[in-house]
Amino acid sequence: METCDLLIVGGGINGAGIARDAAGRGLRVVLVEQGDLACGTSSASSKLIHGGLRYLEQLEFRLVAESLAEREILLRAAPHLIRPLRFLMPHARELRPAWMVRTGLFLYDALALRQTLPSSAAVDLTASGFGEGLSPRYRKGYVYSDCWVDDARLVIANARAAAEAGAGIYPRTKCVAAERSGRVWRVRLRREHNEREIEARALVNAAGPFVAEFLAHAVRTPSPARVRLVQGSHIVVPRLYAGEHACILQNDDRRVVFAYPYEQHYTLVGTTDVEHRGEPAFCRVAPHEIAYLCRAVNRYFSRQVQPSDVRWSYCGLRALVDDGSGDPSKITRDYLLTVEPDMGEPPLLSVYGGKITTYRRLAERALDKLRPWFPDLAPAWTAGAALPGGDIPAAQAASFADGLCAGYQGLPRDLVQGLARRHGTRAEVLLKGVQGVADLGLHFGADLYAREVDYFISHEWARDADDVLWRRTKAGLHLSEQQQVELFRYMSGRVVEAL
Repeated sequence: METCDLLIVGGGINGAGIARDAAGRGLRVVLVEQGDLACGTSSASSKLIHGGLRYLEQLEFRLVAESLAEREILLRAAPHLIRPLRFLMPHARELRPAWMVRTGLFLYDALALRQTLPSSAAVDLTASGFGEGLSPRYRKGYVYSDCWVDDARLVIANARAAAEAGAGIYPRTKCVAAERSGRVWRVRLRREHNEREIEARALVNAAGPFVAEFLAHAVRTPSPARVRLVQGSHIVVPRLYAGEHACILQNDDRRVVFAYPYEQHYTLVGTTDVEHRGEPAFCRVAPHEIAYLCRAVNRYFSRQVQPSDVRWSYCGLRALVDDGSGDPSKITRDYLLTVEPDMGEPPLLSVYGGKITTYRRLAERALDKLRPWFPDLAPAWTAGAALPGGDIPAAQAASFADGLCAGYQGLPRDLVQGLARRHGTRAEVLLKGVQGVADLGLHFGADLYAREVDYFISHEWARDADDVLWRRTKAGLHLSEQQQVELFRYMSGRVVEAL
């Protein structure tokens, strides 16, 4: 029977982050995910690495400080996937007075120790490019810094790092039962119609929205923490303004909504905070959420949008720790790690809450909690380590892409830059031996070629078209229905060969 030190259930950002950290410390790690990697909440975020400016109003200073510190670490670790982004907050005097906004931004800057990004500042919207596209009634605003991230590819990068350190990564594999047997967990795994058993010295429940369901159905134990599922929905509309900055928009319910350029031709708008009372497998963007986000942007932008303008929408469920708040938007985004039982039996660690910005630190703390069962565990190491493809200085990410373009002058510049953004230095592996477009194979459209699809299959666990269209890339926004069918047909044949 196969054995391991750590079996992780859940292939989102927290599970992949723990797998990377643990494998890098020498533990034998197996990660299983019932769907594709990042197929749930971790590809349905607001795609921001940020401190959480709005959390200051909720006095979550520790969470904000930790998030800001992690922002700097992650920017260094994956500069191809994470990039600095300036945020504009148009000042709506009727919602928050200027002194409150200035005080919040002062605290935000102060909590960002060792910050490398520009500090906040007031701007005149009538005399700067930041006012472009806004309603003329907004004359003053404030800018500050955070980061954008390709959330799904960040998960893939962590899983790739874990695999290269020896971890077994098994998407489309469900943990259907787990029980203690002496000093180990005996775990039953199912992939399609095949089942196998594995023994693990420790079990990690990083199942995200399924965290309580996994405990109830697979482990047959109650959840030690109360969970509230909060749905966050986003819409993608035709581009609302020309600038490359993001906007943080105050709403009349005292929530904030983000809007920023997305995939060149679009603006991404989100998020909602709606209590989800159904099964975690059923997450759908509701019409009232789309209407809510349209109203939020219409309050600020000259160009008005309607639900019919929405080109794509998506939602994700956040499994948050129930802190008794009556307002879903005010439930803490901090995380909770529980370990059961005491020494003498194999441990079960469950992950509740959290956000993509703090996943690396969460992984460190998870292994700290498991250290009594692994006394020889190596020290923490990920704070100074680049993720696969990220071994370039953050300040040189643009020049790296330019250099890659210079090395492949037989390829369209936009194509090479896209590969640099998705793969970083690993793009050189993907392009090895390529002289021109003919070497890339079948073209599906939107700079997506068979060469890259084959790489997704062989190196990134892609198995069906949606894996490529919406998680390894966002080509689903750009390809026609017929082009997507062609991709599906191509992958069907290639996956059979890869299995």
